[in-house]
Amino acid sequence: MTGRIASGFRRRSGNRRHHLRAGTVAAIAGLVACALPVPASGSTVPPASAAARPGPTSTVCPTKVTGKATCYTGQDSNGAYYAIAVPKTWNGSLVVHAHGGPDLGTGSDPDRSVDDLNRWAVMVDEGYAWAGSSYRRGGYGTRMAAADTEHLRRLFVTEFGKPRRTFVHGQSWGGDVAAKVVETYGAGKHGPYDGALLTSGVLGGGSRGYDYRVDLRVVYQYYCRNHPRPDEAQYPLWEGLRADSAMTATGLRARLQECTGYASEPKERTGAQQRNLDDILSVTKIPERTLESHLRFATFTFRDIVHIRLGGRNPFSNQGVRYSGSHDDRALNAGVERFSADPSAARDLSYDSDLTGEVTIPVLTMHAIDDPTAFVEHEAAYRAALQGAHRERNLVQTFTRESEHSELSDSEYADSISALDAWARTGKKPTAPAIAASCATFDRTYSTGCFYDPAFSPHAYASRVNPRPGGLRWPAMTATQEKSWSRIDGVGIAP
Repeated sequence: MTGRIASGFRRRSGNRRHHLRAGTVAAIAGLVACALPVPASGSTVPPASAAARPGPTSTVCPTKVTGKATCYTGQDSNGAYYAIAVPKTWNGSLVVHAHGGPDLGTGSDPDRSVDDLNRWAVMVDEGYAWAGSSYRRGGYGTRMAAADTEHLRRLFVTEFGKPRRTFVHGQSWGGDVAAKVVETYGAGKHGPYDGALLTSGVLGGGSRGYDYRVDLRVVYQYYCRNHPRPDEAQYPLWEGLRADSAMTATGLRARLQECTGYASEPKERTGAQQRNLDDILSVTKIPERTLESHLRFATFTFRDIVHIRLGGRNPFSNQGVRYSGSHDDRALNAGVERFSADPSAARDLSYDSDLTGEVTIPVLTMHAIDDPTAFVEHEAAYRAALQGAHRERNLVQTFTRESEHSELSDSEYADSISALDAWARTGKKPTAPAIAASCATFDRTYSTGCFYDPAFSPHAYASRVNPRPGGLRWPAMTATQEKSWSRIDGVGIAP
């Protein structure tokens, strides 16, 4: 299998040498063990014997890729399931995909990467090989997901040869993961990545990227008093949910409906429900259509971050935040629960997921202006990070007049990867208007529309999300702390 793929690629590559490296996934495991963080004890990484897992196995392609590529699946030495597709007419380059979420299952989901391949079939249609990891486990951990993404890239090189060019693409939380991949593994002048495409990215990082969900959690409880109820075991709201709670997403929806009637037609809501809903939405600036999904994150994902990844430590703060937009702001600010972050927890969450802007390769972003999940102001936060690192020359941002988060127009995705490829190949930085203009060419193939707004620029992140007074000045890690961060159980966001 690998010999045929490698020899075919050599023919297409002319005099370029792309010899298939000897070895199996075990060789990759040894390489990664030297370069990637050592997992914390108690993590879900398989034992050393897992390094003997076989390489990719040929499988039936998902529906949108059927007949267009040869598909493979497998499980790497860290336990992460993955899917790979090599187009029948391969342009010689690779897109490594970082998926969003995070999913909250305990282990790696074998179906996730296959579903992602079907969802991102546009990359295969454009001639790129595609590889996506399901990550070794569910739950939060940007560096863990970045390590698994890089691990899969190395596995691909071992099995199929070195691609002509390699791009990393991240969507949603995967945008944060992909950006972390670039900073951690691809920031060097001769790093393995030629460019990054970040779409609908959660680019504010964990230390402030979820502040609006922190605000939702406390504002919701102020008005609703049912999460938890007065007769239930109490816990600080920064936990999201107590560790031993049996609450389900269905149960949470029932409480949200009870308080706000959000799932009912306005005429069917009580006066109290409508007032609660109006106040919560106005204060938090969260769209009504995604209120439930944001509250789920502020409940179940916060529990994962606090109890499983940070050993019960609190990384969140709302001290000094003034909430406004309600029917009675004075009462709200006097009665809402307040808390301050544990500096070590805030530091560890920041180290895991915040972005430094230290990139030396082309980075292209695309974001819907009316994204109801990852607000477009995340892009302002990311630009500020690159400006702070004096790397803004490596960034082009594009914006569309869409109102979705999870999936934008295929014509725009095809246009974006083409523009990124041309930038990496020629060194000529594109402009947002030029990218918008070239989209029509791709829309003749995909007919999904081009909605770019080249003149748009997002306001500062703090214009949409209440800033935490005093900024984020957590104590920096010493070299010893950074080295031990992923080794000691309960310290950091363990792999």
